[in-house]
Amino acid sequence: MVLKFECKIGEKTDWRAYTPQKIFFCSYFAVMQDQENITAIDNYVRDFVKRLRKSRKFSQEDLGNIIGVSRSYIRDIENNRNRAKYNIRHINALADYFDISPREFLPEKAFPVDVVEKEKEKKVVKKATVKKATKKKS
Repeated sequence: MVLKFECKIGEKTDWRAYTPQKIFFCSYFAVMQDQENITAIDNYVRDFVKRLRKSRKFSQEDLGNIIGVSRSYIRDIENNRNRAKYNIRHINALADYFDISPREFLPEKAFPVDVVEKEKEKKVVKKATVKKATKKKS
């Protein structure tokens, strides 16, 4: 079965016109598209907070209560399921609660720019591969 349709992610859409399969596909596509926005620095912060949480024997719910989000949001960040990530306010709240400097959430040195550029290149290659695959199927 080949589904041919476009998902208008980010635009106002009348979902009543969509079939359940199309809604699932569009939702999945949106999550996969959002996943591309996770960078090396996001992963570093995520891993630091997770280690901090576990070392202090806090649950995901406890951490969520500290920064004012749900347990499922913390789960999404830690499992890297979508673009959910900690922001500056979260880092500040955690630093205040644990009485540490917000600087401790970041690496001592910045990630090299070429790492960021390589991540962008991978995205471009993935998009080009997807376009070629869809052209071959057509």
